[in-house]
Amino acid sequence: MNPYYPAAPPASTYPDEHWMQEAIKEARKAEAIGEVPIGAVVVLGDEIVGRGHNLRESIRDGTAHAEMIAIREASRTLDAWRLLHCRLYVTLEPCPMCSGAIVQCRIPRVIYGAADPKAGCAGTLMNLLQEPRFNHRADVVSGVLREECAALLTEFFRRLRKK
Repeated sequence: MNPYYPAAPPASTYPDEHWMQEAIKEARKAEAIGEVPIGAVVVLGDEIVGRGHNLRESIRDGTAHAEMIAIREASRTLDAWRLLHCRLYVTLEPCPMCSGAIVQCRIPRVIYGAADPKAGCAGTLMNLLQEPRFNHRADVVSGVLREECAALLTEFFRRLRKK
């Protein structure tokens, strides 16, 4: 067996909505510290191997998106940069940077809640995750718990404008 390509774990026994709820919990952590409420989890089988929420303002790092943080944690957990057989759940459609990281890490399936009309690169503005010229493509599922994910962002920005 090639150590770079481990065998796939058993399929998840939970629906995508279950894991998206975990991503929403991460988004609420971001909101609690004044960050834009975006959350992500990386799942292998039935185990969360990486969690992340937006931290751009807190740590003054433009790359501190929820997906990037979750991917880094999953890589540490699995001791691998290839996140084969993993799924990424994120409350907002990935941007160009995060889409690039997903492709580079070989994540085979991405599930997101709300579309991002300003930066979405999983089908809205463009689809970097399924670009045939790249060496890896991910299956994309959009709109899982869309209303709840979108409401987090809408309410956050509504409150921000009132201030």
